[in-house]
Amino acid sequence: MSKKKRGFPTAFTVLFIVLILAAILTYIVPAGSYSKLKYDTDKKVFTVTKPDGSVDEMPSKQGTLDKLGIKVDLQKFEDGSISKPVAIPGTYEKVAQNPQGPIDVLQAPLKGVYDTVDIILFVFIIGGCIGVLNNSGAFDAGIASLSRATKGKEFLLIVIITVLIALGGTTFGLAEETIALYPILVPVFMAAGYDAIVCIAALYMGSSIGTMFATVSPFSSVIGSNAAGITFTEGLTMRTIGLVIATIITIIYIVNYGKKIKKDPTKSLIYDQKEELEERFLQDHTNKEIPEFTFRRKLMLLIFGGAFAVMIWGVSSQEWWFTEMTALFLAVGIILGVLSGLGEKEFVNKFVAGAADLVSVALVVGVARAINLIMENGLISDSILNAASGSVQGMNKSIFVIVMLLIFIILGFFIPSSSGLAVLSMPIMAPLADAVGLNRDVIVSAYQYGQGLIAFITPTGLILATLAMVDVTYDKWLKFIMPLMGYIAVFSAVMLLIQAAF
Repeated sequence: MSKKKRGFPTAFTVLFIVLILAAILTYIVPAGSYSKLKYDTDKKVFTVTKPDGSVDEMPSKQGTLDKLGIKVDLQKFEDGSISKPVAIPGTYEKVAQNPQGPIDVLQAPLKGVYDTVDIILFVFIIGGCIGVLNNSGAFDAGIASLSRATKGKEFLLIVIITVLIALGGTTFGLAEETIALYPILVPVFMAAGYDAIVCIAALYMGSSIGTMFATVSPFSSVIGSNAAGITFTEGLTMRTIGLVIATIITIIYIVNYGKKIKKDPTKSLIYDQKEELEERFLQDHTNKEIPEFTFRRKLMLLIFGGAFAVMIWGVSSQEWWFTEMTALFLAVGIILGVLSGLGEKEFVNKFVAGAADLVSVALVVGVARAINLIMENGLISDSILNAASGSVQGMNKSIFVIVMLLIFIILGFFIPSSSGLAVLSMPIMAPLADAVGLNRDVIVSAYQYGQGLIAFITPTGLILATLAMVDVTYDKWLKFIMPLMGYIAVFSAVMLLIQAAF
């Protein structure tokens, strides 16, 4: 009797394993907390929440910040540039252990879903739009047309998509929003002769490289620099150079893999899923009559694509977030329903069916958030930060910057939010640069590079939700990405050493 081949666990299983490990850490890692300072916009005062939970009010003056050792301009708090609680240096205290038991572990995914309901609704509405487009034949017709247009120069798909997404990442932190693009672009890449991993890499790594080498992103560069007490233009030149070179390295890596796949499809890391993925994403369109690319179908795709341009404008200049983005695509879904010619009942059925296809993706987002909740409630995040800050004092400059990179890789696993990690860690870590004679912009770069690197693979980030969109298992992604991660890690370390030298 033949043995049944064991497959790699699903995204949910991987997340629950990490969730349980995080809960175990709350029994092992000493609980502790920094005092946190926050600006009260209503009362125009600073509130300081101490580790014991007591809250003090302090006058909103620059002298208050100077007294607390927070080298940030008062204006950054008053204009909302820094809105999250900021850790106050030198205030770490051990507190009573708050281990997260089995009940907490069971409740955490539910709370995680509540906490990310804005992202989940966005995913559902996008799924509904895609369901209507699929039913209309617009995708089949568009894919066939694009395949003909790129025949012989398919590598341009990789170059164009990676560069565009990297530009979005470096300017306004394009990340979660890319989830909507996978069902649209995976069929395009597959029709061009690539596998789904090529599409994932172009989108996910474009976003990751862009946010890792962020230049003017308000969610990392700007808020990180503000929290460090410097302007975001300090270190900007080095990060811009890093962005260009890292994007080129990434594109070359993806293109080389893509060439190998086109030459011999059996070399694909997901070759065993080829038929399954073609049936799902290409809808067997190669074996059936391709719908005519009519004006109405072109208009539907144009409206859907145009919605992303509107979304980018809204996020980058109008302070939109998921509520506004979701409302935008809900409106687009209704317009697509009218243009498709479907009756009311069929439109609703196709929209709901499209949303249902992404239920697993939405739930992965919620469960990933549960891991962060366990660590926050277990009061171990600040303890990890305190231990990390103490480990680098008095080091040689070159060793210091490399160790800082490693520290931010670790912290990025536990705190995947770029803005959250910035306001928590920068007031603590930035002064350490003063002690070893380095400019603080080096710490900001180390923070961006470290968190960016771990984002390539961390289950607490977006990667598992991304893989769930395409039914690719985590182990296949690791096999693909680890060599590139190594190249980018070495490159990041070299860039930090150069920045520290100047």
